[in-house]
Amino acid sequence: MGYDEIRDVEVWDGQVRTQVLVGGQGPPLLYLHAILGLQWDPFVDSLASHHTVYAPYLPGTVAGDPDAHKAIEDIWDLTLCYYEILDHLGIGGEPVAVVGHSLGGMMGAELAASEPARVSKLVLLCPIGLWVDGRPFQNPNLLSLEQLGAAAFSDPTSPVAQMALALPEDPEALGEALIAISWAMGVSTKFWWPIPDRGLDKRIHRITAPTLVVWGEDDGIISPDYAADFARLIRNGRAEVLENAAHVPQLERFDVVPDMVQAFLAD
Repeated sequence: MGYDEIRDVEVWDGQVRTQVLVGGQGPPLLYLHAILGLQWDPFVDSLASHHTVYAPYLPGTVAGDPDAHKAIEDIWDLTLCYYEILDHLGIGGEPVAVVGHSLGGMMGAELAASEPARVSKLVLLCPIGLWVDGRPFQNPNLLSLEQLGAAAFSDPTSPVAQMALALPEDPEALGEALIAISWAMGVSTKFWWPIPDRGLDKRIHRITAPTLVVWGEDDGIISPDYAADFARLIRNGRAEVLENAAHVPQLERFDVVPDMVQAFLAD
């Protein structure tokens, strides 16, 4: 398991820098990560078994470059930056498949809504971006890591959850890991605080790419009821809500989700 290379990318007239993990072989696929930061986990590796995966760090979350997000003021700037990243990577000329998790799902939907012709297929894993007053939502920034694990995983004591939540034992490495997580969450907050609603509901009808929405029925971060909303508002959308999974269904239901996603992308 693992990516093949790390590419340095500079966009936004030289004002925004990030890195992109690249791995696999096959048609290009853009993977957009959730608020805790980018991890090349077993699910991303499964995507790389059939595609060349390009997984950019959210600008500002690359180690050693915490201010790289400052020129990006809002969700529109970030959407355009991702287009420029695609162009810089040389994969912006043809429609590409996009897979996004949580915040990455919201950004995938924004990409597909803003320029529909640039996205061929769209997979949204527990995406944020829609809002209905009264539905359950827990702000991840206000949770301890223990509370976050309990909300994000159906069974936070399972081996899968323990692997995903594992932190280094070395005190110095532990401190660096906690700082990196906190900073990634802070940078992400810039694009969804105080609630994850930036008007996607007004643009979502523009998405033409066939879309698969995957959610865990035990999601304690944001209500799985949004799965039906995404599927209803996207003309070629469908939703799968899975048992024994929460906000990270691609890992908790690794027995189902990679094959489901691959079949969808290949169809």
